[in-house]
Amino acid sequence: MAEFTLELNDDQKQVKDWLHGFAADVIRPAASEWDEREETPWPVIQEAAKVGIYSLDFYAQQFFDPTGLGIPMAMEELFWGDAGIALSIVGTGLAAVGVLANGTEEQIGTWIPQMYGDADDVKVAAFCSSEPDAGSDVASMRTRAVYDAAKDEWVLNGTKTWATNGGIANVHVVVAVVDPDIGSKGHASFIVPPDTPGLSQGQKFKKHGIRASHTAEVVLEDVRVPGHCLLGGKGKLDERLARARERAKSGGERVKNAAMATFEASRPAVGAMAVGTARAAYEVALDYAKTRSQFGRPIIDNQGIAFQLADMRTRIDAARLLVWRASWMATTGKPFTSAEGSMSKLYASETARDVTAQAIQILGGNGFTREYPVERMHRDAAIYTIFEGTSEIQRLVIARTLSGMPIR
Repeated sequence: MAEFTLELNDDQKQVKDWLHGFAADVIRPAASEWDEREETPWPVIQEAAKVGIYSLDFYAQQFFDPTGLGIPMAMEELFWGDAGIALSIVGTGLAAVGVLANGTEEQIGTWIPQMYGDADDVKVAAFCSSEPDAGSDVASMRTRAVYDAAKDEWVLNGTKTWATNGGIANVHVVVAVVDPDIGSKGHASFIVPPDTPGLSQGQKFKKHGIRASHTAEVVLEDVRVPGHCLLGGKGKLDERLARARERAKSGGERVKNAAMATFEASRPAVGAMAVGTARAAYEVALDYAKTRSQFGRPIIDNQGIAFQLADMRTRIDAARLLVWRASWMATTGKPFTSAEGSMSKLYASETARDVTAQAIQILGGNGFTREYPVERMHRDAAIYTIFEGTSEIQRLVIARTLSGMPIR
């Protein structure tokens, strides 16, 4: 088990510098253009594939870093470059992780390479879970998967929403209900192969921020997928459903808490994204405050500005520490007895929202224009308090964990 440390080792420092250079030299110069275009930045993704950042190998290396700091370090540097483009680069990872977590070795070897393609033919993948009436309330999911035993096929019907790369993906991973009587334990994940009839893109969302990342609805109308596209296989699913039914009879709350713990482990990565955006805005504000003069002196000489910057930096460092702690705990198997995953995501996301707003205030009128990046960073930061569980949901998870009570 890796000891907790705040010092990156030489390999981590090398990766961090490499990612920072890519973010500075490739992502940042393209950020404004793709934000305005509101389109997937295919040339940037292709460049990331050429250097090895957009690949399963890279994310696997970071995911299996024994310190737990590989993923948060990578997320912070890429999102320091630009949140929209970075999400386009890492969005496929959501689907890949879904297959890695639930798929057989054969499924992993078959489908994950198709999610990424290669540098000459880049592909993306989509993870489809949220629905118009089922975001935080996963028990309300309506997309159904029905098994056709005669043809060994699953038939999927429903509508997914807020899907990163939804409709443009080569491979879609879809979460659907197979047994509605046992809540979230009655869900299963399915691979929808390329060009499968019945899958179509619904509404593409025109978003407030992260506009370089494609977000859309995915409509499933009698989508038939072969039996081998059920992640984990039918035998494993049948066993899991049988156990869940027994547990639901004797202790449904225990089942629900186990599901909560699964979500807890993924939240620090979103916190790291937020830290990257907050850090970027803080650095712009600091440089501006040191060079912008009013009344014959740099505005950082004014206590009101200096104190804001001090608070911004303090919150960013505190958020990073919470993210690193939760990431280390998740990697080393330490239980989140105080909902440390939700704590990290909650604090980091609200830090990004507040720090980017303070950056605009420090830049004044300039900060309100698109000539300076803090305006875009502030729009991007708004998503962190919403996706992967809203701030309100994080507080609810933390409060329930601390109190042991079913707070509503």
